[in-house]
Amino acid sequence: MSEATTRVLVADDQRLIRAGFVGLVASAPDLEVVGEAVDGADAVRQARAARPDVVLMDIRMPGTDGLSATELITGDPDLADVKVLVLTTFEADEYVVAALRAGASGFLGKGVEPEDLVAAIRVVAAGESLLSPRATSALIGRFLSQPRDGDTVDTSLDVLTEREREVVALVARGLSNDDIAGRLFVSPFTAKTHVNRAMAKLGARDRAQLVVHAYQSGLVRAGD
Repeated sequence: MSEATTRVLVADDQRLIRAGFVGLVASAPDLEVVGEAVDGADAVRQARAARPDVVLMDIRMPGTDGLSATELITGDPDLADVKVLVLTTFEADEYVVAALRAGASGFLGKGVEPEDLVAAIRVVAAGESLLSPRATSALIGRFLSQPRDGDTVDTSLDVLTEREREVVALVARGLSNDDIAGRLFVSPFTAKTHVNRAMAKLGARDRAQLVVHAYQSGLVRAGD
């Protein structure tokens, strides 16, 4: 087995849909299905047992739903290397933001094209974030900027340098490392270094979590 093989856990309570995703993942030479979960609690158990690289997580499942399961997985220090890619039929509403807040590395609608899903798994496994094209920055910003009950002022970005804050703002607007490099007139390696340092200082698992920090702190606002 190749060292580059990405191990995937598929979690969906609908057997036919789950089987379709399993077949699709298994058909890719660099992907391997290591488990099938029928609900959120099962996904958490299997994630702890199999330590997949990526969990394909349905949101709406009986019992422990996909959002709660995502939070349990991303909040477990022993599963720090496990990425969650949320699959949902509710692509353009608060479920998307709830998934990001829960620690998901990205999301896709269930109607995604097969080749796009396979590509998404690879992107997330590599530590990048993946936001569906239909999730505009305005949508994400509107929900992330809304305070929740018990929320306090987010001062987490105070630990960043001015350049790192600038980079996080560009990440939140959807720019890649190459795009950031071009905007700031630095090398892609330097841009990546700034992104990685910001992630380390903020305890962010990936770029998706930088987006959450950027909006919740007010660094970036909807419509900017």
